Amino acid sequence: MTITPHAPLNDFNAGESSSSTQPPQSAETPPFAAFTTEQPRKSRAGLFIAGVATTAVFAGAVGGAVGYTLADSGSTSAISVATTGAVEPAAGSIAAIAAAVQPAVVQLNVAGTDGEGTGTGFVVSSDGYIVTNDHVAGPAGDNGTIDITFSDGSTATGKLVGSDSGYDLAVVKVDRDGLPALTLGSSDAINVGDLAIAIGSPLGLQGTVTSGIVSALNRPVTAGGQGDTAYINAIQTDAAINPGNSGGPLVNAVGEVIGVNSAIATLGMGAGSGNIGLGFAIPIDTAKRIVDEIINTGSSQTPIIGVQLDTSFQGPGGEISEVTPGSPADTAGLQSGDVITKVDGVILADPTALIVSIRANAPGDTIELTVLRNGETITVPLTLVAAE
Repeated sequence: MTITPHAPLNDFNAGESSSSTQPPQSAETPPFAAFTTEQPRKSRAGLFIAGVATTAVFAGAVGGAVGYTLADSGSTSAISVATTGAVEPAAGSIAAIAAAVQPAVVQLNVAGTDGEGTGTGFVVSSDGYIVTNDHVAGPAGDNGTIDITFSDGSTATGKLVGSDSGYDLAVVKVDRDGLPALTLGSSDAINVGDLAIAIGSPLGLQGTVTSGIVSALNRPVTAGGQGDTAYINAIQTDAAINPGNSGGPLVNAVGEVIGVNSAIATLGMGAGSGNIGLGFAIPIDTAKRIVDEIINTGSSQTPIIGVQLDTSFQGPGGEISEVTPGSPADTAGLQSGDVITKVDGVILADPTALIVSIRANAPGDTIELTVLRNGETITVPLTLVAAE
């Protein structure tokens, strides 16, 4: 699988967006925007990860109840088929979950100096805080516009509170009270095979509901533009996710948010490529911390250990090329040439998996590194600090 820059279907570039808060580059971040976990086999077509914001769809959807009558010419009777109203959805059904979640899901129409596009967000507090992706809202910067459309058709103007391109998350505020808000669940509590429901505005079609399962957990995914790269320890789902779903909620069987939809894999380089059943969401446990920090301070912190990685190293694990003096890695005795093979007992496939594992934690957390040094394996406890 080849991971390629995470960008919407427009002129926006997530790495060049002028979001109100841009975290400093982590010392662990290697200077590359793509990596390969699986080489294409005898084909020029690769599997690409792309962001899922989009320009507004150019044709509106036609909906509503439709009634019609089928009658045979000359017949004295007719078969009438009509839709007169929706049946109350069964408790616990996808329909019931969608009905409960929809009022808190919004469409964002964003315009900035680099272009305009459409994405999704969801309300997390009744006083108007909305979570979305950085690559959706970030391009608005300080001088762009963010127009919010609610499920009932009402609109409001949003303001970018802050964003973190390293996690591809952003918070937007609207001046409203009494809004319905979604309940945040726990991504640590989900299992492969659990029900997963995505709600958003694919291709600008607001209020679209798709369902599937949690296909995999802890997928190391990189996404971003030129310069800034998001490292996501992603939830993989086969619920259909397409351009425009970016920033929308992935919810569980009781309507709790378990992830923020962020990227999709496609079979081609073209921005028009759509869903093939490989969507990726930022785990809500990671998103919670970032969102809370942005709401409270306007910015968020990125945890680091204080090393540079050898980007030519193919794995498994990540090889240290340089240790920053005075950093946690330096204090813990890590050395140039050490290969970090595990974080908290989890095997690392490559340097990107190492970065993703570190960023799944918070500054102040203590992690345990398994290190290969001169053919010997040692275990090193280390406390993370925030990037400056």
